[in-house]
Amino acid sequence: MPRMQHAALCAASGTISFGDVAGAFSYALDLTEGQPAGHAVRCCYIAGRVAERLGADPAQTAHVHYTALLKDLGCSSNAARIAELYLADDRTFKRRWKTVPPGLPSTLRFVFRETGASASWTRRIGAVANILRHGDEIAQDMILARCTRGAEIARSLRRDEAVAQGIYHLDEHWNGTGRPDGLTGQAIPLGARLALLAQVADVFHQTGGRVAAQDEVARRAGTWLDPEAARAFASLAEDEAFWRDLESPLIDALVAARAPVEDAPVDDDWLDAITLAFGQVIDAKSPYTAGHSGRVARYAEDLARQMGVPADRIRPLRRAAALHDIGKLGVSSAVLDKPGTLTEAEWVEMREHAAHTNRILGRIGVLSDMADLAAAHHERLDGTGYPLGLRGEQIRVETRIITTCDFYDALTADRPYRAAMPRQRALEVMAAEVGRAVDPACFAALTEVLESG
Repeated sequence: MPRMQHAALCAASGTISFGDVAGAFSYALDLTEGQPAGHAVRCCYIAGRVAERLGADPAQTAHVHYTALLKDLGCSSNAARIAELYLADDRTFKRRWKTVPPGLPSTLRFVFRETGASASWTRRIGAVANILRHGDEIAQDMILARCTRGAEIARSLRRDEAVAQGIYHLDEHWNGTGRPDGLTGQAIPLGARLALLAQVADVFHQTGGRVAAQDEVARRAGTWLDPEAARAFASLAEDEAFWRDLESPLIDALVAARAPVEDAPVDDDWLDAITLAFGQVIDAKSPYTAGHSGRVARYAEDLARQMGVPADRIRPLRRAAALHDIGKLGVSSAVLDKPGTLTEAEWVEMREHAAHTNRILGRIGVLSDMADLAAAHHERLDGTGYPLGLRGEQIRVETRIITTCDFYDALTADRPYRAAMPRQRALEVMAAEVGRAVDPACFAALTEVLESG
């Protein structure tokens, strides 16, 4: 069945394809990488067109599609490490790093310029010295963590092993100077080769325009990039229609239409697996949030059952709870993991995560109905919360449940500014907020659930 016909049938039947969900979630990955919205979708389009120009068969094209679209699945796993080692905003650091020309001199200039730019001279010198001493080891560890995590999540999303391997080898270079395994030439999976080419092309297209993208791909051909693929891109770049589609506001629809047809649409169990996978992406952003999304989802389900929430509303609630913090992928790790008091500017950035959550979930048709309730988990009954300052009955029951569970899990986990609280102390802190930040019925249900084990 042609892709466009399949997409139309899915829309008419109310079903949803994996390509639709993955494309929407890729905007969260763009946030984590500090890239302009739609980066992964554009990379998917570029890589797919190059694959076609190279004569790839349908199976190869499908692998290329999802490797490029999901190439940054592991990107949150090194965010905190970058902020810690380079004393920098991880998102800005990542974005700027992608425009650094290959070679040691350019790398050193970047390190000296970006490391600890806002830190004291003492801390800055110490950080630079550490990087100079251990730079190769640091780079290998961070890329290995990112690639390994990305491949693991791809498997949990039910992607073929070829996609997992493509994501794992994203940072390999044609001439063997890449990581994590130093593969060369054709030993690098096709998906990885084309995803890297597409990444270079999109980054330089966004920062310098069409000519900059063409020049950079040509410059890196034979070193970083597969020379045959680079020639295919150069051929595509001569076609005005290629650029018109790439720059179109309808690029999401164009990529969705090109998505491989799955054997089956996304069902509830698969959607739960997708939700869990992206919960893992969220939690990897900070060493203090490991398991947070999954725990909040489980607490929310237990509270909902305790409170008699209708059964057909519990599963969507659990998903919303698992994804309530997806907007934090757009917040600097330097802010998320700051041990001291946030400045006003940092608070503004932190609060923005709620709006990010709303925008990301709002892109996913099957999840869009939970965008508002997930994004509102920092609203307070007394109207002093954010982002909208809702109060009382304006806050849905599902949101009140998520708020309660998020509050409890945050108190009972380590944070950069304090150690984890024991259960009883956490409940005492929450009791003081009942009627203001915490819904009384939700707090009672939480207490009952905890007492029952």
